[in-house]
Amino acid sequence: MFETVEITRDARGVARLVLNRPAKHNALNAQMIAELTEAAAQLGADPEVRVVVLAAAGKSFSAGGDLGWMQDQMRADGATRAREARKLAAMLGALNRLPKPLIGQVQGQAFGGGVGMMAVCDIAIGVEGASFGFTETRLGLIPATIGPYVLARMGEAMARRVFMSARIFKADEAVRLGLLAHAVPPEALEDAVEAEIRPYLACAPGAVARAKALAQHLGAGVTSEDVEHSIAQLVACWEGPEAQDGIAAFFERRKPGWAG
Repeated sequence: MFETVEITRDARGVARLVLNRPAKHNALNAQMIAELTEAAAQLGADPEVRVVVLAAAGKSFSAGGDLGWMQDQMRADGATRAREARKLAAMLGALNRLPKPLIGQVQGQAFGGGVGMMAVCDIAIGVEGASFGFTETRLGLIPATIGPYVLARMGEAMARRVFMSARIFKADEAVRLGLLAHAVPPEALEDAVEAEIRPYLACAPGAVARAKALAQHLGAGVTSEDVEHSIAQLVACWEGPEAQDGIAAFFERRKPGWAG
């Protein structure tokens, strides 16, 4: 059914939702965004699914936005850019609201939208030495669509350490920032994820879903106004000169005019 993601289920009701574009470092394109949205709907509605593990094939968890998808946005008009950003926001929202525990199994690097997917997990566990970053500002863009979920996860003070500088940071810092709960050796990742799965299997699934929804409600969560504001800010960046130069410079393998 899906081409860019894969779903498997075991007899316990544990589903694995796997990003499956390893040759492209699981970069997000329009098809993957649509398939992740549909996968979240299917898993959320399946009464046999008790826990969902969000994982990835290959060396990278997710490199963020696909380069071809970015080039399409450069050629699009403002309305089209907003529509595509809204699809990404809808995908993140679907994962965030999933009425099942969502556990991130982060086996490699993640940037931009990849970090956004980590942020919508109830808990994420990564491997030691993996690299992360909000690299959008290097292109004259901002981490807008993922922003509401990242801020909900990290809080403003922690986010401001890494949200604007495009600085690459490692898994140990991701733990301190709140993006990862634990960083473990690669060979220990499966066992660490399994240790998070097991307690849920002793819980009433309906109560787990209600408890998750309550936590999001009490925590103020991400509002539709937050999402629309982030989309508007992203479109403003796309239409400005910095993004035009930054993205062109990336593909031309040169420094943009504003880089020091």
